[in-house]
Amino acid sequence: MSTTPPVLAAELAGAWADIQRHHPELPDLAAPESLIGESSSACGHELSFERLLHEAVHGIAAARGVRDTSRAGRYHNRRFLAIAEELGLDHPEEPHPSSGFSLVTLNPEAKRRYRPTIERLQRALKAHTAATAADTARSFRGPAARHGSSGGGVRVKAVCDCGRNVRVVPSVLAQAPIVCGGCGKPFRIPEAVGAAAS
Repeated sequence: MSTTPPVLAAELAGAWADIQRHHPELPDLAAPESLIGESSSACGHELSFERLLHEAVHGIAAARGVRDTSRAGRYHNRRFLAIAEELGLDHPEEPHPSSGFSLVTLNPEAKRRYRPTIERLQRALKAHTAATAADTARSFRGPAARHGSSGGGVRVKAVCDCGRNVRVVPSVLAQAPIVCGGCGKPFRIPEAVGAAAS
């Protein structure tokens, strides 16, 4: 299997088309390439089929004219959750203070329905990750990489108990706590994102 981004983009487009077969009102995916290379998003998910289904919820909300987020797209409300449940995504009872119902997960029925699609996309993502890791090992990354600085790392959302959030490189947060000036509590990476980053 080729590991070039166009192949991964084709797999993403194919997975999106599979979701559309079950949910015809879902608009076409304009640019699957825009998802490649993003290891996290405002929605808090690494690129995966689950993330794609999450984005499909936003697509259906847009098609229906439903406002499914607030706070500049960070807080996912109950309208988002209702559509997410239609698409086979579950969420714990209580919303997160800053992101609402964004951390949705595939339910067992959706895992069964999309199993072949999930497996194809996972293979393509794994091949793409291996190819880009090999390219990175051979390329010059500048002084930050040479001196062990975190300047070039991928940032993820870290939250505190009062709901504020910051983007931070996980290795920086692991070195010492970053404390919120509002509530005095340390910022932490939500478990779903922390598991994906490690």
